Amino acid sequence: MNLESAALFFHIPVQNFSENLDFIYLRIRYRARRIIAQFPEPSFYRVFQEENRRSTSMFETDPIILEIRHRVAGDLKGNMGHGQKHAAKVTVDAGALMLIEGKRAGYDSTYLRRRMLLAQCAGMLHDAKRKENDHAIRGAEYARVLLKEFPLCSSEIEDVACAIRNHEAFKALVDINTTEGSLISDCLYDADKFRWGPDNFADTVWAMVRFFQTPIPRFLDLYPKSMELIESIKPTFRSYTGKLYGPEIIDIGLDMGKEIFNMIHMDFSFCSKR
Repeated sequence: MNLESAALFFHIPVQNFSENLDFIYLRIRYRARRIIAQFPEPSFYRVFQEENRRSTSMFETDPIILEIRHRVAGDLKGNMGHGQKHAAKVTVDAGALMLIEGKRAGYDSTYLRRRMLLAQCAGMLHDAKRKENDHAIRGAEYARVLLKEFPLCSSEIEDVACAIRNHEAFKALVDINTTEGSLISDCLYDADKFRWGPDNFADTVWAMVRFFQTPIPRFLDLYPKSMELIESIKPTFRSYTGKLYGPEIIDIGLDMGKEIFNMIHMDFSFCSKR
């Protein structure tokens, strides 16, 4: 689709097309997703298909998770790339990681399902206060209040709240008194940081630059530093499984990011002029 036909299709006057950032970023995202489709699926999702299937089933059917999803839908709307889609992926991955790690820890099936539920509660709530300053702190406070309305005991609520409090990278952690609580926190963190791989270049970055209306030249100036930041997340994974599979997820994302950066330079140079 050339510029003229694209402008007609989206009802944008041709003379204004090069100035329309929303359209440009939609077009870049479309091209980025075509690049992403050429890459292999990360090993985590191939090796642990059954665990991901079971976590997805809980996400789609458990009444507590369904009610939390309903309650936080408004908070997650327009969340700068960290909305419902992001929360859903973090929730499912956190549940899968808990299932994997809980088996390694020797949890029995009943207890393991309960801990999966808590990991998913943390996943759905971790970015509920993303629009506020110190969103992890505010999110933990919100979780402590909200979850009192559900059939969870006080120690379970505190495990979820502490996990939310500790989910940010490169921030000081609050102490968690139990290994079980620490595992909830580790699974949430790793599931959230899995999103720094392919998901970042498929969705998150485009939602953020469209929200902030970042000019293309500024975006390209910031791109190398952003890639360095993504690289720096690799040694921070916390769970045994996250440490094994997380760096590969990040590396796949970085390889995608390099190709996308080259594509923008080659094919969108008309809007990169200062």
